[in-house]
Amino acid sequence: MAQQRYDLRKEQDGTWTVFDVFTGLPADAPDGPAFGLEMEDADDLLDILNGLDRKGRGERDQH
Repeated sequence: MAQQRYDLRKEQDGTWTVFDVFTGLPADAPDGPAFGLEMEDADDLLDILNGLDRKGRGERDQH
């Protein structure tokens, strides 16, 4: 299984960032950079972005 492109990071203010593991930068999401999120929203976005990345690379979804 390939490494996931995106992961979560808890920030000092208690919010969450979905970030690109290769660059360390917040992921690009439809509403802008993925930071300042509640944990549940960040986790949902993480699943979506990793799923889209797998699909873009032609990998099968693991669910």
